[in-house]
Amino acid sequence: MAAASAMSVLLVAAERNRWLRVPSLLLPPRRCTWKQRSMKYATTTGRNIAKLLIANRGEIACRVIRTAKKMGIQSVAVYSEADRNSMHVDMADEAYSIGPAPSQQSYLSMEKIIQVAKISAAQAIHPGYGFLSENTEFAELCKQEGILFIGPPSSAIKDMGIKSTSKSIMAAAGVPVVEGYHGEDQSDQCLREQAGRIGYPVMIKAVRGGGGKGMRIVRSEEEFQEQLESARREAKKSFNDDAMLIEKFVDTPRHVEVQVFGDYHGNAVYLFERDCSVQRRHQKIIEEAPGPGIKPEIRKKLGEAAVRAAKAVNYVGAGTVEFIMDSKHNFFFMEMNTRLQVEHPVTEMITGTDLVEWQLRIAAGEKIPLSQEEISLQGHAFEARIYAEDPDNNFMPGAGPLVHLSTPQADLCTRIETGVRQGDEVSVHYDPMIAKLVVWAADRQAALTKLRYSLRQYNVSALGDGEHLFMCLLAISVSFLEKSLFRSSAHFLIGLLGFLALSCRSSLYILDISPLPGHIICNYLFPFFCHYLFILLMVSFPV
Repeated sequence: MAAASAMSVLLVAAERNRWLRVPSLLLPPRRCTWKQRSMKYATTTGRNIAKLLIANRGEIACRVIRTAKKMGIQSVAVYSEADRNSMHVDMADEAYSIGPAPSQQSYLSMEKIIQVAKISAAQAIHPGYGFLSENTEFAELCKQEGILFIGPPSSAIKDMGIKSTSKSIMAAAGVPVVEGYHGEDQSDQCLREQAGRIGYPVMIKAVRGGGGKGMRIVRSEEEFQEQLESARREAKKSFNDDAMLIEKFVDTPRHVEVQVFGDYHGNAVYLFERDCSVQRRHQKIIEEAPGPGIKPEIRKKLGEAAVRAAKAVNYVGAGTVEFIMDSKHNFFFMEMNTRLQVEHPVTEMITGTDLVEWQLRIAAGEKIPLSQEEISLQGHAFEARIYAEDPDNNFMPGAGPLVHLSTPQADLCTRIETGVRQGDEVSVHYDPMIAKLVVWAADRQAALTKLRYSLRQYNVSALGDGEHLFMCLLAISVSFLEKSLFRSSAHFLIGLLGFLALSCRSSLYILDISPLPGHIICNYLFPFFCHYLFILLMVSFPV
């Protein structure tokens, strides 16, 4: 109790007036009807979900709070000292300080978050994404304390969190997997022999990896040892585990992922796919749904494979099954993210759903509201992530005040997902993504045009070269698409660059992987990427 009483408590009053200052989240009309009943009657345990703690910050915390308010659920925010005046703190019904700015002492402190849940009498915790969202220990701790964890069972998080284990489970479930080695013998000699057996090029991956860390492409036996040692060092630093797996490297790949949902009644559905191939440093920067150029029969196979993956681990809640797809539309399981993804809004836009509401109701024991046949795909959506980075400092995260912020007008076809306002301070302690711009239109070309138009209206402080370069790339992409230069793979920038070109590859490497004619590369793109390979959409801040 002493520790609990020492925690500072901020009870945020004047709910109605405060809420009017917060931009509304606009979604297309929902195409399903939940049973009209209070959440307190929805739980399998007979307990209420009258109050929800959001164990996160920034735009995802704001996103969850909006849906909670819509459902009549009180929200509890937690914040570090750096986030004391943040948007999610003002939006919540209650807010509690949980420590200093460093994540390890605040947002990653399981004990402090559980304490706040008890003090505030919150019946459930939504982890958002990142931080504790895929932490098996935290999910289990919530269960032990009698608090609903808005996510899958800890067993599913554990099984899908270890790449070698997840690959074995997927293979047994009939989900296609890339040929590789996932064995326990981790000697350099064994891994080198397995790479030779599989055949170069190969991908070295950290067994417990994620976010592109502990990954290396090896194109010949001569460079294997150097890349293995480099991957081991990074994996040990990031995950405290340097175990590796070896897989066949898929050249000119597409990153295609499928949104799935499971419930406690044994049901599972897919809500179509997203293409997330435009990446930088193995981090997604532009996502779209549905995946362009994917035929209906392939789309169905993707979805069915994702559902098999979910059922194989008795999955409950929102999950994303990630596949790598080659130029012939063969696809292979990469991993499963056992949480709500950053890019979930594009799926909401094409299906007319609120996935956070689905999460809350399913966690409370309700069934998935729609059968697979009732889930329809309409239109096309794009998401562009807005980053705060300093182009004069090797694109390191930028810090400082948001002197000026103006965004496009939100409507049924345009969403601004953000956790910052004009005048807010951007902290160097957290991820530099400060917002997401999401657009929807009836078809892909119209959505791409709307994205370009909306980005021109998005201004943050002294918007620099990053935005202008992004506009140039969009214009080039539209021009190429209109001239049918991507006959074999007509989708946004993928045939042009491949996601490896945006993952710290040299500019010359573009020439090796691009299917476009050489004169297109030289005349239009080579000058850009000699200088701007690492940037598509950046927001610069004065330091």
